[in-house]
Amino acid sequence: MLRTIKLVMLNIILPKRFQLLKTFSLTVLFFAFLVRAILYVFAFKYIDFSIINLFKIFVVGFFFDIGNVLYPLALYVIYLLIIPTKLHGSLVDKIVTKFTYGLFLFIFIFSFLAEIPFWQEYQRRYNFIAVDYLLYTYEVVQNIHQSFSLPLLIGVIVLILVISIRFASKKEAYKNTFNNSDSFKSKLIPSFIILISLAFYHNFIPNNTAEIFSNINENELAKSGMYSFFAAYKSNELNYNDFYPTLPKKEVYSLLSKNIKASNDSLFLKDNIFRFTKNDSTELKPNVIFIGLESLNARFMEAFNGEKNWTPTLDSLAKKSIFFTNLYATGTRTIRGIEAISLAIPPTPGRSIVKRNNNDNLFTIGEIFKQKGYSRTFFYGGDGHFDNMTNYFSYNGFDIVDRRKLHRLQEELPTKRTRIEDDEMVFENAWAVCDQDLYNKVLKVADKQHEQKQPFFDFIMTSSNHKPYTYPDNVVDIPSGSNMKGSVRYLDKSLEEFLNKAKTKPWYKNTIFVIMSDHCGYSAGKTEINVENHHIPAFILNLKNQSPKKIEKLSSQIDIFPTLFGYLNWSYNTKLFGKDINKMQPKDERAFIGNHRKVGLLKEGKLMLLETNKKHKSFNWNKEKNEISPIATDTIFLNETISYYQSAFDLFKNGKLKIDN
Repeated sequence: MLRTIKLVMLNIILPKRFQLLKTFSLTVLFFAFLVRAILYVFAFKYIDFSIINLFKIFVVGFFFDIGNVLYPLALYVIYLLIIPTKLHGSLVDKIVTKFTYGLFLFIFIFSFLAEIPFWQEYQRRYNFIAVDYLLYTYEVVQNIHQSFSLPLLIGVIVLILVISIRFASKKEAYKNTFNNSDSFKSKLIPSFIILISLAFYHNFIPNNTAEIFSNINENELAKSGMYSFFAAYKSNELNYNDFYPTLPKKEVYSLLSKNIKASNDSLFLKDNIFRFTKNDSTELKPNVIFIGLESLNARFMEAFNGEKNWTPTLDSLAKKSIFFTNLYATGTRTIRGIEAISLAIPPTPGRSIVKRNNNDNLFTIGEIFKQKGYSRTFFYGGDGHFDNMTNYFSYNGFDIVDRRKLHRLQEELPTKRTRIEDDEMVFENAWAVCDQDLYNKVLKVADKQHEQKQPFFDFIMTSSNHKPYTYPDNVVDIPSGSNMKGSVRYLDKSLEEFLNKAKTKPWYKNTIFVIMSDHCGYSAGKTEINVENHHIPAFILNLKNQSPKKIEKLSSQIDIFPTLFGYLNWSYNTKLFGKDINKMQPKDERAFIGNHRKVGLLKEGKLMLLETNKKHKSFNWNKEKNEISPIATDTIFLNETISYYQSAFDLFKNGKLKIDN
């Protein structure tokens, strides 16, 4: 009797037509659990292990996994509510159901498997990086293919898919699903439950609800990959005023004027940062070549008391240049580095300005070079379409040299574009030609620029130090594709070859080299923002009448070019947030760091983080141990932090970073 009642109740709540959905859900939840367990093992050295936290991670994770699986379930129950009962089990119904089941299962399995290498590289669930990568399928697919065996990966997915389908068949899920004895009314209760549950998750359970731990890795483990992906998609562009702490506009610009104005600056407008920087000495106008080093941590260098012997060239430059030992990257991606270096601006929350709309005709460092009569060229070894680099630089006055795809040869740009041709390269991977090929192209172009009798500014973005870590054979003693150590060694060796070749050129004596990392690799850590993993090397090399020295002032990527302009004794109009590091007083030293949703200010051993939902957190930072500990909020420090980020957003949004405004 009890068994009969149980079966009747189960059939009311979950009629036979929903048996395949049940099997699908159990399969997805099983793999979600399995992937979380695998990621937990990978993250173990970064977490503060406890049985209680382990239990919480999997309970919270299960809660989010349910929300994750509700989306495909909701789509199918809508189909079930639409299709007439008399068509249950028909040929069309079977085709739609089996295809949908296989398709969604394939997507989920691929997503789960792809999360493992994504975590290994970024120590995060899917985030805005994964969202951005969807736009660049060629680079991503090639990177996967070159990092892993793509046929093997697809084979594993198909094998899992076949096993899952056979499991569903064994449980008679297909047979029960196509049983047409269920009435329309019997579908209402389970459909209602699924749709209401989805509405609850979608509207009231934001992704950051999982962030109940003090350890960032435990927070990420508690999340669900695809749920995080769609949350990142929705928040890829954030309106600062809607999400972050704000101040009255008048107070923002009053604080900003005080904090960015140097002793040789005159601020022109009350609600702007347009000002005139004056230097009294004779102006110098050497050629300038900037080299952005992909994913290079300060700790990879012996010069930072590191144990690694990966960068003999860079370590030697530390003794021959103006060497910045206490400088920090604003973010953890190349486009963050490009944004900081070219615009000299704190990181805007959400998407980088490089990828935002209305980012043309901006006041970049290129505009100051233009004021001084320089040509400007951006070099990239891959297709500059990636991360919108070509459009950003071209529509801000730079000529482009890149490895554009053949189908884009007819694209029109406002500036000159030159392609790295097939006969100019010896090695190319998923992302770009190798650094050696890129540098050789730079040398060719620089020779032509020198012939024009016009000073030139070349902005080079390297890419070899990136997964799959492949490069030409027999250049370094670590086989291509082995690990990041090999690619760092290759990066360093390529730079040495480039500088040695440059020394043979007639333009070398009158050329300054600015060398800096775009961001760090291996940005994982235990805390919300791992400060140490924003610490990067920077150099100014071959500067006339300047002896090598170390500059130990706390500073940011945004300060490098204002500092160079100071060395060159330039007087110029500017809208840059960056400052001449040499003119900083101890109270002026600071660095900007962020990670997409959280942005912060590092100053005098303290870190202020601004977060969504108008929140903020304040910490002491122990540099020696790379540890942060919560402290009470200093209102003055908080307001200074807000003034930087609120004004950066306001100026960009209202077009006041444009050249003519």
